[in-house]
Amino acid sequence: MANSKRTLFLKRRLRVRNKLRRVNAGRMRLSVHRSNKNISVQLIDDVNGKTLAAASTLEKDLGVIGKNNIEAATKVGAAIAERAKKAGVEEAYFDRGGFLFHGKVKALADAAREGGLKI
Repeated sequence: MANSKRTLFLKRRLRVRNKLRRVNAGRMRLSVHRSNKNISVQLIDDVNGKTLAAASTLEKDLGVIGKNNIEAATKVGAAIAERAKKAGVEEAYFDRGGFLFHGKVKALADAAREGGLKI
């Protein structure tokens, strides 16, 4: 029986997230979500269940409202690196969810690394 794209996505997301939790216990999680129109990222403390910082293309400050391209992902990555430094976080692990590490997701991760966040 063929699996739907959504089912495969959810299986991939669980597989990636569970593996990362085992390997990176105690570190903050940099979680990415990409839709057709926007891209967003959160810095999450799983121990306390709190979001420490977030950035998205929905913010007016970044100047890329409603865009979902590599340029927008780069700006969001730089913004999350800056906000993570303000929150006192220097390193985190990159949770790509069910998305492939390619294109926009990769651009966001590279921009966060260039901004000084160890991923």
